[in-house]
Amino acid sequence: MAFHSIREGWLIAVDQLRVNKLRSGLTILGVVIGIATVMAMASIVAGFREQIVNTLEVVGPTTFRILRFFSSTPLNPDALPREVRIRPALAPREAEAIARLPEIHYAAIWTQLFYRFEYAGTRTQTLGVFGADDRYMEILGGELVRGRVFTTAELRGGVPVTVIEQRTVDRLFGAREPLGEIVRIGGRPFRVIGVWQRPTNIFEVPGAPEIAGVVPFEAAHERFPIDRVNGLIILVKPRPEVSVARAMDAATLQLRRLRGLRVGEPNSFDLLTSDQVLGIFDSLTFAFFFVMLVLSSIALLVGGIGVMAIMMVSVTSRTREIGLRKAMGATRRDVLWQFLVEAATLTLMGGILGIMLGTATGEFLKRLLDFSTTVPVWSAAIATLVSIAVGVVFGIAPAARAARLDPVEALRYE
Repeated sequence: MAFHSIREGWLIAVDQLRVNKLRSGLTILGVVIGIATVMAMASIVAGFREQIVNTLEVVGPTTFRILRFFSSTPLNPDALPREVRIRPALAPREAEAIARLPEIHYAAIWTQLFYRFEYAGTRTQTLGVFGADDRYMEILGGELVRGRVFTTAELRGGVPVTVIEQRTVDRLFGAREPLGEIVRIGGRPFRVIGVWQRPTNIFEVPGAPEIAGVVPFEAAHERFPIDRVNGLIILVKPRPEVSVARAMDAATLQLRRLRGLRVGEPNSFDLLTSDQVLGIFDSLTFAFFFVMLVLSSIALLVGGIGVMAIMMVSVTSRTREIGLRKAMGATRRDVLWQFLVEAATLTLMGGILGIMLGTATGEFLKRLLDFSTTVPVWSAAIATLVSIAVGVVFGIAPAARAARLDPVEALRYE
């Protein structure tokens, strides 16, 4: 009996869509927009998270960062709060001291800059450049496909040499051999000594400048203005047999000793683990996703009100039909069930169209932002359930009205 009622309600809903195409289409448009928005936003959030996770996997889940001051948004170097100003900037000697600890496998001070690359009149867009050491691939991953890394003399003397990422080499040099050539980074000349092939999705957020090259830290320090608050970072990797907590404790004690901090005084630096980076990202994207859910819920609300309106009109226009059904033995429950199924079917159709639109939008965004993720399956499942729920909730009032109609009065209705 229930299956028959569902089938009957579904056929009536389809017939209503066929007879009133424009009205029904406008009615479910809000549902379509709301569902598509939820799925598109889920796709964006999932894509960003996958990018961050991929980055942390390459950098290493045990790698942690030492910062002068951690802030989820960059601080203005010209208007620093006092709590930041009183903290000394990170220094190379501190990274060297941490690197000497028995618990530490790797530690070095890095800086990141953003400039254009230029060669023989060809210029790139603004790209990322790391000032690092000769072991940068232990953090960034990838491989050296041609040339060599920095020598100790080049690192200590700040010699203007660079290892350029393969894609930037292709843009600037084409088929020409880049080794030994002079490129200008931010207008400063650097000699190319190597070509590095980086892994995909590494150390960058989609939309941000990609990493195009690495230069010796001292060369970057001498030739470019460096933000001593946001632009310096000490990257630390524990030995395989050492836990992150133990390595962080050792690094903390070493830094406190170097800075002369007494017992009870707070640290004048911040430490950040990969788990914390992911947690911060999740908290930021949750707020973003929540706002998108609210906006899409408004669209669903509008769609639900539209469903209610069209079902009210449908009840009015089909009063004689309802009276006839009741006269032939249909109960109030039968009529109520019929109109609820009809409303749920209308919104389910809107949900299906919304899933199709959301999936297409997610695929477009994936290609636009160079994501490797797909639209999450859970978002499609939730979208389907929500679309049915909207139909049921907003279909109750018109269905109850239809069920309450007196059969005699309904048969007299003109």
